[in-house]
Amino acid sequence: MIGIRRAGIIVSAIVGVCLWAPPSFGEADRDKLLSDPGVFGTFATFSFGDLWAKQDQATRIGQLVLLKGVVEQHREKIAIDLYLLRGLSDHADLMFRVHASELRDTQQFLLDLQNSAFGKHLKEAGLIHGLTKKANYLPGFPDQMKADLKGPSEPGPKPYAIVIPVRKSADWWALDHDKRAAMMQEHTAAAVPYLKTVKRKLYHSSGLDDLDFIAYFETSKLEDFHSLILSLEKVKEFQYTRRFGHPTLIGAVKSLDEIIESLAQ
Repeated sequence: MIGIRRAGIIVSAIVGVCLWAPPSFGEADRDKLLSDPGVFGTFATFSFGDLWAKQDQATRIGQLVLLKGVVEQHREKIAIDLYLLRGLSDHADLMFRVHASELRDTQQFLLDLQNSAFGKHLKEAGLIHGLTKKANYLPGFPDQMKADLKGPSEPGPKPYAIVIPVRKSADWWALDHDKRAAMMQEHTAAAVPYLKTVKRKLYHSSGLDDLDFIAYFETSKLEDFHSLILSLEKVKEFQYTRRFGHPTLIGAVKSLDEIIESLAQ
């Protein structure tokens, strides 16, 4: 037991030293990229190749240092969030959510990532793009609903992230704006009870991907998220949904250092 404990301490020390990377030249305005309309959001998922687990720990740590270097280098222009999917999703092991004012900046990050010694072990599992926009139907909502939508979420970390691709039917887009607005008001009313415990962000994908929307959620209460989805499936608007998920991605929200330490074991 003493030997195992000592080995663990040594590993933690090695990881702690190796996780250091030189500071980047600057950092993008993360809050602005995550809140402004007109920002591109990309969800890139990867699985590890067979050779990753066969390497010794020191080699893996060295390659993970390079991962940190690539991420820090590109944070000058883009906002990058990481998620550990392994153990919660059978679609991928790792996910990057990238926000950028220019999609080519996201492209360059992903190219540099995959060309790194760490990236050579990654197999692309999925790649979807969307664009943040101002809410189309919000201006016509009742004042109380508008106020509810601006309410703060519960404090504290929200460790789970869920990503759901969505595609609507042609019949949905054929409806006039007022009919769609009325159904989206019903949709929003069904979601209001869960606003405090489930954070939600919508990306518009038409023309950028084979989707119409990407729905992104964060929560600490998966039971509330489950109830939210059941409520949304009961409203009229859901009848116009051709694709919901397929795949649905669920993972743990992690800092870059937490991701690296997990993968170094």
